[in-house]
Amino acid sequence: MAADAKNSIDRLKSHYPDKFVSEDEVFGNIHRGDRIFISTGCGEPQYLVGALIKFVESHPKAVFDAEVFQVWTLGVAPYTDDKFKSNFRHNSFFIGNDTRGAINRGAADYTPIFLSQVPGLLDRRMIPVDVALVQVSVPDEHGYVSLGVSVDIVKAAVSNATTVIAQVNSRMPRVHGDGFVHVDALDYIIVHDEELLVYEDTTPDEIAHAIGRYVARIVRDGDTIQVGYGSLPNAIIANLENKEHLGVHTELFSDGIAELMQKGVIDNSKKTINRGKTVTTFCMGKRPTYDFIDDNPAIEFRTVDYTNDPLVIAQHKNMVAINSALAVDLTGQATAESIGTTFYSGIGGQADFMRGAILSPGGRTILALASTAEGGKVSRIVPFLREGEGVTLNRGDIHYVVTEWGIAYLHGKNIRERAMELIAVAHPDFRSKLIEDARRLSLIYKDQAFIPGKEGQYPEHLEAFRTTGDGLTVFMRPVKISDEGLLKDFFYDLSDMSIYRRFFINLISMP
Repeated sequence: MAADAKNSIDRLKSHYPDKFVSEDEVFGNIHRGDRIFISTGCGEPQYLVGALIKFVESHPKAVFDAEVFQVWTLGVAPYTDDKFKSNFRHNSFFIGNDTRGAINRGAADYTPIFLSQVPGLLDRRMIPVDVALVQVSVPDEHGYVSLGVSVDIVKAAVSNATTVIAQVNSRMPRVHGDGFVHVDALDYIIVHDEELLVYEDTTPDEIAHAIGRYVARIVRDGDTIQVGYGSLPNAIIANLENKEHLGVHTELFSDGIAELMQKGVIDNSKKTINRGKTVTTFCMGKRPTYDFIDDNPAIEFRTVDYTNDPLVIAQHKNMVAINSALAVDLTGQATAESIGTTFYSGIGGQADFMRGAILSPGGRTILALASTAEGGKVSRIVPFLREGEGVTLNRGDIHYVVTEWGIAYLHGKNIRERAMELIAVAHPDFRSKLIEDARRLSLIYKDQAFIPGKEGQYPEHLEAFRTTGDGLTVFMRPVKISDEGLLKDFFYDLSDMSIYRRFFINLISMP
């Protein structure tokens, strides 16, 4: 701990000695049946969680049937272990790797809810908070600590908790926005320095970068963007480095966003509201990103009921929401939370952002996903969602679906047009089967023409921009199987003579 941080802690101890007591006394304030909140993601107070578990192990009857809840955990989540089943029951608003197994075997709970609405549950005490375990920065000269990388629902938990137990960590960045809390609001303080949890996803592969290149075609200079988390969003962000004057209004601040800000790609100069500011609610990344957000006035961390409010999102002109899913069916429904009856992740904030972007003037919604899963064995574009799969995004939520095979535009399209658009961006190995299923389900004509199998791969390399002599730039590309409507319009715009000269026969309807 640096000297100035130590001095700040010493002053705090001298002014608030009652907040610094033994850990047994701190955790002795947790009672049977209490609801215990733990900070989100990379903001999880690791030391406090470990200390709580040690306390329960040494005082097994002190904490009984307590509910532990949080948005989601990146940490170890020892309270989901079967040996603590009489002490804790975990409840998550979003499912992470460490809690997925417990939830699906019935040993933990999942509460599906739009993330923007969680603070309201806490404010109205629909979910009472008896104890909040949070991690904060070292206090400043005015006595304020910062919630740092996790403001989201943590601010509401602190405001509504009966008892707040805070881990003061000098490694926690001090961020601008809504995350300041005065030490008066903290009942107990445990000082412990440790590195924050970091979020490291797999390195994006060529499929992810191909998707990123297609998404970059949809994003325009001056747009305000929101991007989800994972290796795919990282690849998407990396492919935006040639854009200019992008703005950010998002729930997640990631390493990729930090890099684009440092390169000047993101400057927020064209935003409709909060101009000049990147607005976010939590951060998951690595240490360089935590250092970048520390005391950075260009970045504001707001509570999640603000960042994810669809009506706030809609105030941005040209808002582009970019999210992913586990599967999308041929009518345009998508699930991002379950695989069949197995809960996988959660609603989170993507529905908030997709609906806000739809209401935005010039807004666009993009659903990006690889065309297959399980090493290419399973198509993620399916005839219909399976039994038990939650419809995270409905047919009206999605403008574009992007895979490594191209872009499907769904907005304003009928079911038959949607099915053809989506089949066109499915993996070629699955297109013939999807056509058969679509015919069987009467989603397309029984005699719908298409190019079967792998021969239907779209020759992207033939796409080109050409400029006419009078300066008009024209985009030229091969015909897609989803172009039937355009071809129909083209055909009926031809004169009878032109039809005869093109087809060498008099036709009154499109062949």
